[in-house]
Amino acid sequence: MKLLREIKKYNLSNLIIHSYQGCHYKLHIYKKILQENDIIQSMSRKGNCYDNACIENFFGHLKCELVYQTYFHTKEDLINAIEVYIYWCNNERFQHKLNNRTPIEFRCTA
Repeated sequence: MKLLREIKKYNLSNLIIHSYQGCHYKLHIYKKILQENDIIQSMSRKGNCYDNACIENFFGHLKCELVYQTYFHTKEDLINAIEVYIYWCNNERFQHKLNNRTPIEFRCTA
C-alpha cells in the first residue's frame, strides 16, 4: 500500500490528514494504518462543500502564484519555495478583506 510506504519513508506522526468522506477514506484498514502511526484523520462534513473552501482557495493561489510559474529542480527546492510562500502569505501579503493587513497582523489585533 502506497500510503504505508510513504508513512514509513517520512516521519509523519502527529500529522493531521484531511479528506472528504469518500469510501476509501472510511475503510477500516485505512483508519487502522493512520491510528497505528499516530496520524489524526479529519473529514469534512457530509454534503458540505464549504468545509474545504479555504484550503482549496489557498492551493489555487499557491499553484497560480508559485508552482505554475517556477521550475523546481529538486523536491527540496519545491519544499523550500512553499515554505517561503507560506511565510510571505502570512507575514507580508496584505489582504483587502483584512483591512489591508496581513493575516498575522489581523490575528494579533482580533
